[in-house]
Amino acid sequence: MPARRLLPSWVWVSGLTAGAIVVVAFLTVKADRGAHPEAPVAQPSASASVSPSPRASESAAAVPDGSGTGRRIVYSLGQKRVWLVDASDASRSTFAVWPGTVSPDPGTYTVSVRNDATTGSDGVQIEHVVYFAAKSGLSIAFSNAVDGSSPPAVAAGAQTSGIRMRKADGEALWTFGTVETSVVVVK
Repeated sequence: MPARRLLPSWVWVSGLTAGAIVVVAFLTVKADRGAHPEAPVAQPSASASVSPSPRASESAAAVPDGSGTGRRIVYSLGQKRVWLVDASDASRSTFAVWPGTVSPDPGTYTVSVRNDATTGSDGVQIEHVVYFAAKSGLSIAFSNAVDGSSPPAVAAGAQTSGIRMRKADGEALWTFGTVETSVVVVK
C-alpha cells in the first residue's frame, strides 16, 4: 500500500478562508441588489417622557434643501430632527431627536455598524443602535432607550455621542437604516 501524503494544515486553513471570503462577497453583492426596506410612517403616540415633546410641528417639517437625493437618512443639527427618505425622495417618516453633547460634522456618511442593544455613553441601556460617524474619540449613533425614556441630564463637561429618539422612532430607523445606508448631516 502506497504511503499517503497529508496536506499541511496551512493549506486547509487557507483554502477554507478563501472559500469563506468568496461566499461573503457573493452574498454581499446579492444583498445589495435586493430590495431595501422602507420604514413605516411613525404615528404620534403618548409618552411618559418628562422632557419637552420632540414631536412638535412634525407634519410641517420638510426634508432640508441640500440634503442629497435618493434613499437616505437626513439629520438636521439645527432642527434636532431626522427624516427617513425613500428612493423617490419622499419622506417616509420624520421625528425630533435628543442629540448628545458631541455632534457629527455636516457631511455624508454611511451606516457602518448596527447593534441590537448596548449601554450608551451616558450609562443608559439602549437598543436599535445605528452607527454612522465618529468624533472626539466617540462613536456617533442613533438609538433609543430600552425603557423608552428621554436621555437623562448630562453632567457639565461630560461627552455623550448618542442621538436618542422615542422607541417607535428607533424601531423605524432600525428597519430603514441598514448597513451602507447613506446618512446626510446638515446644519
